[in-house]
Amino acid sequence: MSNTDSFIEEVTEEVRRDRLYGYLKRYGWIAGLVIVLIVGAAAFNEYRNAQADAAAQALGDAMLAGLREDDEAAARAAALSTVEAGTAEGAAILAFLTAGVQADAEETAQAVETLNTVSNNADIPLIYRQVATFKALTLQADTLDIDARRAGFEALAVPGVSLRVVAEEQLALIDIESGNVDGAIERFRAILEDAEATTGLQRRALQAIVALGGSPSADEANE
Repeated sequence: MSNTDSFIEEVTEEVRRDRLYGYLKRYGWIAGLVIVLIVGAAAFNEYRNAQADAAAQALGDAMLAGLREDDEAAARAAALSTVEAGTAEGAAILAFLTAGVQADAEETAQAVETLNTVSNNADIPLIYRQVATFKALTLQADTLDIDARRAGFEALAVPGVSLRVVAEEQLALIDIESGNVDGAIERFRAILEDAEATTGLQRRALQAIVALGGSPSADEANE
């Protein structure tokens, strides 16, 4: 490489360095601001997570304190009713616990009302609302009109709903209640063949089929 080429390269490098320094002086504050925002966002997330953990722990402590309030279920239900949840998910869990204690105290109407506060709250995740609806329907087995219960469980027994198979089981029980034994057997057979059905649910379905005088498969029944 000649001295001329070397000199040109040095000059070019110096010009690049000067331009870089110029850009840093002019726009360096942007990089600084980005760094500050990143650090600030990370700190805020840590603070928010810590606050959420503290709130969840406080809610859990309050619910446990309510359950230890008294040996009487009614007293525990009353204690739980004074607990406040800071989040929609926390409110749903608190409602499930409260409704369970109310049901134990034979306060069925109050338990259903508590569950309805979850199922009718659009701010609560869908799965919680579906569980609340399911529990409320089962609690009203002796009080709610059979057609209303059937309609409620049919709304849950659709593809995409996590409670679909257990809702099908409830519909089979309603078939038995209404005298439609053949329909109940068919539903129980479908549960036996359903890939989403748990082992326990399939065992109950099999026992119900036998108790109703049917056979596990339609082919065996026809023979």
